[in-house]
Amino acid sequence: MRPGIIDLEASGFGAMSYPIEVGVALPGGRKYCSLIAPAGDWLHWDEKAELLHGISRAMLASHGRAPRVVAEDLNELLGHGIFYSDGWVVDSPWLSRLFFSAGMAMEFSLSPLELILNELQMVSWHATKTAVLAEHQDRRHRASFDAFAIQETYWRTRRSIAAPL
Repeated sequence: MRPGIIDLEASGFGAMSYPIEVGVALPGGRKYCSLIAPAGDWLHWDEKAELLHGISRAMLASHGRAPRVVAEDLNELLGHGIFYSDGWVVDSPWLSRLFFSAGMAMEFSLSPLELILNELQMVSWHATKTAVLAEHQDRRHRASFDAFAIQETYWRTRRSIAAPL
C-alpha cells in the first residue's frame, strides 16, 4: 500500500514563516488540499517563497480557510494514522504552528519519509522523481501535487526493487 504523504507550502523559509497551503495524498489514492488564511499574528512574508509556489496574499485572503477549519479537516481525514513528509524538518513545525493557532491537538503523526525508505529506494529516488515530474510538466509547485509526486516516487521506487530480476 502507498504511504500517506503530507506536503506544505509556507510564507517563507525561516523560523517566522507559517503554513499557507497543505496537501495530502492518502494511501487509497484520495487527495486533500487547502489554502490556509493567515492567523492574526502570522505576519512574515517572503516574496521569494511566493515566486516558488505562486500563492499570493490576495489568494489567501480570498480562498484561504481558517487554521481551525483546516486543522479539523486534517484530524477528521487522517484520523490517528501515520503520515510522511520529505521535508519533515520544516513541515513538522508548520503543522505544529497550524494546530497551535487552531487551539487543537494534532491526532495523526507526521514522520520523516526517510524512515520508510530503504537504501535501494534512496539510490533511485532522484531519477525516479525526475521521471514522475517530467510526466506531469504542466503541474505547478503546489502542496497537493507535491504530495502526489512524493507518493508516486515512493511507490515506483518500492515496486522497482520488488520486481524480479
